[in-house]
Amino acid sequence: MRAVLTRVKHASVTIDGVVTGQIGQGFLILLGVGPQDTERECRALAEKALSLRIFEDENGKMNLGLDAVGGQVLVVSQFTLYGNCRKGRRPSFTGAAGPELGNALYEHFLAICEELGYPPQHGTFGADMKVESLNDGPVTLILDTDQLLDTPRRGES
Repeated sequence: MRAVLTRVKHASVTIDGVVTGQIGQGFLILLGVGPQDTERECRALAEKALSLRIFEDENGKMNLGLDAVGGQVLVVSQFTLYGNCRKGRRPSFTGAAGPELGNALYEHFLAICEELGYPPQHGTFGADMKVESLNDGPVTLILDTDQLLDTPRRGES
């Protein structure tokens, strides 16, 4: 599972001209699901992302988390995070999970965010979405469960 997490002043997602999710200060999380991902990866990624302390304190140091700043979360599904650009000029997306698994784990990630105390605003899996954000810093991080988890995932030895 992969995420691009951006610290934002505000962000929104629009589908067919209608704003479906909108936040003030917080995290915009673009979330990609791989074919080997499970609920285990969802939990690990959500816990890591939502616990990051990347907001500045009174000394300008990144010491504050979402809770300390009253931050919000906007999550947008993004299968293109699994795009492979090694060959040619058109990316291949065969490394992304299929729609059934992708949607199930996207929904599970949203549920974990809520369980952890950050009810997420969100887009709609598979929809053509327009995402707007005002990056703060900018601070943008890439999170990948292949790097977060020390033990092999399902199907790996």
